[in-house]
Amino acid sequence: MIGVPDVSRPMFSTVLVANRGEIAVRVIRTLRALGVASVAVYSDADADARHVHDADVAVRLGPAAASESYLDVDRVVAAALTTGADAIHPGYGFLSENPALADACEAHGIVFVGPPVAAIRAMGDKIAAKRAVTAAGVRVVPGSDEAGLDDEALVAAALEVGLPVLLKPSAGGGGKGMRLVRDEAELRPQIESARREARNAFGDDTILVERYVVNPRHVEIQVMADTYGNVVHLGERECSLQRRHQKIMEEAPSPFVTPEVRAAMGAQAIDTARACGYAGAGTVEFIMSDDRPDEFFFLEMNTRLQVEHPVTELIFGIDLVELQLRIAAGEPLPFTQADLSSVGHAIEARIYAEDPARDFLPTGGTLHRLVEATGVGVRVDSGINVGTVVGTDYDPMLAKVIAHGADRDEALRRLDAALSSTAVLGVTTNVGFLRRLLADEEVRSGRLDTGLVERRGDALVTADVPDAAVVGAAVLPLLDARGAADPWQAAVGWRHGGPSWVRRRLDVPRRGTVSVALRFHGGSTVDAMIDDAAPRTASVVAGPEGAVRVTLDGVTTPMVVHRDGGVTWVGVAGSAWPIRDHNPRADHLRPDADAAGHGTIRSPMPGVATAVLVAEGDVIAAGQKVAIIEAMKMEHTLMASVDGKVTAVHARQGQPVGLDDPVVTISAVEVPDKRENASQDEPEEQP
Repeated sequence: MIGVPDVSRPMFSTVLVANRGEIAVRVIRTLRALGVASVAVYSDADADARHVHDADVAVRLGPAAASESYLDVDRVVAAALTTGADAIHPGYGFLSENPALADACEAHGIVFVGPPVAAIRAMGDKIAAKRAVTAAGVRVVPGSDEAGLDDEALVAAALEVGLPVLLKPSAGGGGKGMRLVRDEAELRPQIESARREARNAFGDDTILVERYVVNPRHVEIQVMADTYGNVVHLGERECSLQRRHQKIMEEAPSPFVTPEVRAAMGAQAIDTARACGYAGAGTVEFIMSDDRPDEFFFLEMNTRLQVEHPVTELIFGIDLVELQLRIAAGEPLPFTQADLSSVGHAIEARIYAEDPARDFLPTGGTLHRLVEATGVGVRVDSGINVGTVVGTDYDPMLAKVIAHGADRDEALRRLDAALSSTAVLGVTTNVGFLRRLLADEEVRSGRLDTGLVERRGDALVTADVPDAAVVGAAVLPLLDARGAADPWQAAVGWRHGGPSWVRRRLDVPRRGTVSVALRFHGGSTVDAMIDDAAPRTASVVAGPEGAVRVTLDGVTTPMVVHRDGGVTWVGVAGSAWPIRDHNPRADHLRPDADAAGHGTIRSPMPGVATAVLVAEGDVIAAGQKVAIIEAMKMEHTLMASVDGKVTAVHARQGQPVGLDDPVVTISAVEVPDKRENASQDEPEEQP
């Protein structure tokens, strides 16, 4: 790390971290290294969370709902006053860009570890930010820059800019509420949807319109500024690998940006920071066209630390959280732009609680077993432990795996190896998807844009459960039973005169119900037949901490396993699957046994029914919207898959629903060919 000189003003004695999850854990780590006491805050849902245990002191804020806990400025400030904290670090998300927290800190004599409140206000409103940076000579994406536009005015603005356009909430970020619109007929319904999601996520449904940049790349510049007018940039981060406007992987430096463009972009980022009187850590986001590498436009400035800050830390050897704290304590930047140089390449992958095979819907559950990567050049920023309960109240990101190497190829290899040794059992995650993304030819060559993930489709999200995992899940419960005192009670095919076959039926993700016949021999050896195929000899050896080695057809597959009742979680090379003892499970539209076309539409994820769009007795058409489920601030629209009559509405607007809970029951009838609420195409990616 670059040494920071001592100054007359002392570092803080106690800092409250107004956040949760991996960023709270990460800030607490730096506080501990600096000898500064840390205060964690938590909601009822996080009473046993990792950040609570890592901090020196923890204070309960309130119920699980963020509005009554992490987003409650009064409760956060009261916790700081009660514990004697002389500073509050907001992390990112929640209150990090809320001027109300900065105002409250100033009113109570607490230091806010972030920029001045005027800068937060100037950059927090995307419309006002575009005006401010334009005045400073920074190039912006063409679009509307007027606040308070109603739906009709937004339609007119979009048509004036020219389709395709991007609808963006003026407040907030993270892709919430963003919509790509290519056709005029889609404008009004998409504006309505964008407003609703923005209102739920940020409490502000103001929408702006921007020209959609074709083949866009998302590149951002890290800036640091002190309170003495010194501003530097720490290079760029490539953030083009996205899904639904949310970043998946980030790297530094960008494989696309030339030294000349880097210098020009860095200068515009510094101009942006100066234009709003910035201090602390901030990120200026730009969009570039893959077809025009020398042309870039300002998108927005995030007045906080970014999720992807570790890649910058690794190539520059700087602790950005430490710098934030020192700047907030009144210290000057310890370096100039000329002092800064980067070494090597770093790539970060975000681990989310989501199921790529089910359109990346959020998942939940209890973490039964956790193996985090280690190794040269590997860093893991994690907010989870064994026993962590992952719900739907907050963002689904669980951890970040970051790899640093001498060059991009080495960083890619190290990241893939780190992900392959990661095991998160009990909650479905995107780790296997991340490895397939890393192996993509365009990703490895650096030919990135924000639409790449959508173009790859099933090639990235589909992964077959290997036969070795199926055999392991079938054999392990029976191996446990072999220790029974009475062999007649052990269902392992034990007989006088030799073993016989035992058949098990398992529900295997993406393979359906699988029949596995087993015949045990001495030790760990077993014959296995999968779906009545030819017998194959297997060996299953269990070790400590859930480690299992399955040898099938002479190939040994290491895996991590955890049994939870009738479910065996199996993790292989970063991917993990819940393999269940057979129990018929229906799809989201479950036809009744009378074959009359009846069906129940069920929630594909745990969440809240933010809108129920049909009533009992309604006659609806296939493709018509029936309900909207929200989880982790993302919406999912449920559609009718058959023409029919609504015979029951099970969900209630504003009430929670669980995974596979019934939402609406439909009885099939003939209806007119009417598709007023037919589903819209999914928007493509762009920041």
